[in-house]
Amino acid sequence: MNEPLNAKKTALSPEHESAWSNYVEDFRRAGHDTVDWIAQYLNTVAGLPVLAKVKPGELQDSLPASAPEQGESYAAILNDFERLVMPAVTQWNHPRFFAYFGCTGSTPAVLGEMLAAALNTNGLHWRTSPAVAELEQRTLDWLRQWVGLPEGWFGIVYDTASTSSMHAVAAAREMVAPEARTSGNPPGLVLYTSEQAHSSIEKGAIAIGIGQKNVRKVPVDSEFRMWPEALATMIEQDLAASRRPFCVVATVGTTSTTSIDPVPHIADIAEKHGLWLHVDAAYAGAAAIVPEYRHILAGADRAHSLVINAHKWLLTPIDLSAFYTRRPDILRRAFSLVPEYLHPQVDPRAHDLMDYGVPLGHRFRALKLWYVMRYFGREKIEAMLRAHIQWARQLATLVDADRRFELVAPVPFSVVCFRFKGTDEQNKAILGQVNASERFFLAHTVLNGKVILRLAIGNLATTWEDVQEAWILIQRGAQAFE
Repeated sequence: MNEPLNAKKTALSPEHESAWSNYVEDFRRAGHDTVDWIAQYLNTVAGLPVLAKVKPGELQDSLPASAPEQGESYAAILNDFERLVMPAVTQWNHPRFFAYFGCTGSTPAVLGEMLAAALNTNGLHWRTSPAVAELEQRTLDWLRQWVGLPEGWFGIVYDTASTSSMHAVAAAREMVAPEARTSGNPPGLVLYTSEQAHSSIEKGAIAIGIGQKNVRKVPVDSEFRMWPEALATMIEQDLAASRRPFCVVATVGTTSTTSIDPVPHIADIAEKHGLWLHVDAAYAGAAAIVPEYRHILAGADRAHSLVINAHKWLLTPIDLSAFYTRRPDILRRAFSLVPEYLHPQVDPRAHDLMDYGVPLGHRFRALKLWYVMRYFGREKIEAMLRAHIQWARQLATLVDADRRFELVAPVPFSVVCFRFKGTDEQNKAILGQVNASERFFLAHTVLNGKVILRLAIGNLATTWEDVQEAWILIQRGAQAFE
């Protein structure tokens, strides 16, 4: 095996050098065993139960109450991982995980994550790790190009879309009410978002002190899209009441139905009133990589910020949320606070990540996305996205053809929302039967006051046959109520 570039052995005492060599060799052997275990797991995960079968507290009770006084072997630890921990794992990396938004921890990303862990680098500012800052900039710019965002947008990696959207709300406040940075929130700030928006928007407003009562939920149309006319009316009402609108959050791919808010119309309203426009495309933004779906981000070039989660539909393990803004100056103004001991490099190209968010520390998350984009390339990722969307539409056709079921929302992406034409209890029973099979995991939502079944396709290993099998099991579940 080649040594790292320019690596030189540090002079150590013979005793220390011998101990360190043993330590590294122990790791090398265990590393091979662990990679073999991971490869075997990925080859056989389709045969595992999707849902963990343990009871609450079962894993905790199976583990010693205190940590060991003496170190244990890697073999013993891996054995306990397989014996005790694995039964308590819900298999998100399973091809028949159809709940929430399906995802994939792909092999190139696993390798990238391993390297990031080994380097253990922390991108506080440029000097603390130039690689973290500059690889992140370049990788996010690649992704920007793939989804068709304009030149000049600034990208930064946060952990989740919840964090990304919170930073968007904070930047919006900085743009409209810069005095909040030093004096706290002025009275009357109001944020607007769809009643179908993700709860993280409301939570972000809570986190920065806007308050839940100042988050206005805009009604939606029959396809669960924000109603621009209602937004405009609400803003006018708040202005008349001497309140202070500052931010609008539109969604491309809402959580329950993956509906697409009319971003161009919303941008018109935001621009008229000088409001920050944030686009939450955490799940669906990846679909814009496919040329025929580029239109889903129409109007997003007029937004102030946008988020896409690579850990949802871009083959990257939890967690990696790509946040973009065309106003990095405002984002930096909202968060930059530099004590003397962190005095950064003075150079226009020295990119200091600590200036653009709450966290001071910054993991090398971009390394795994860089691995993914290089290993798969755009063509293979396009093919996966296109297939998932096609399978969802094929499933929608099957649902439409069965008189016992009904589609309850459009299917623009890889999520199908439907229900048995019966009671909520019957739909819950069908869902429970499917999940009890151990072969699938589906979740539900509530739309127009009714329980809805929701099947989300998103794993690289999923096949059309997996989707068909799930539908057959759902149909069987409905037979008890005919």
